[in-house]
Amino acid sequence: MAILHEFKTFIARGNVFDLAVGIIIGAAFTGIVNSLVTDIFMPVFGMITSGINFSDLFVTLDGNSYATIKAAKDAGAPIITYGVFVNNVINFLIVSFVVFMLVKQVNRLKKDPPPAATPEDVLLLREIRDSLKK
Repeated sequence: MAILHEFKTFIARGNVFDLAVGIIIGAAFTGIVNSLVTDIFMPVFGMITSGINFSDLFVTLDGNSYATIKAAKDAGAPIITYGVFVNNVINFLIVSFVVFMLVKQVNRLKKDPPPAATPEDVLLLREIRDSLKK
């Protein structure tokens, strides 16, 4: 029974609930960021770079040339899809920046707790010290 009580105390702490909420929101947020990068940012980057679609960029390691990633995969060629990697790096940077901004705002909203009141015994000792100085 002691283990169940300890577990209940552990779960009831705010940190565990905060973590669970953070994970759920983070999972939902991932879809939004993926769409933002894939559907909004990458087409703009592609337009700036003369119509290049980053997710289609790849290198084959077998020395042959293929028109598409699908053709290379169908042929069984080893490929490095560095365009997908670029998309993932951009996803990471956007998520990191948004999380940074959220944490910054939450920290700004948090108020510092008021300083703890000086205990009575410390006040009494200071009073005694000051009276002895006279």
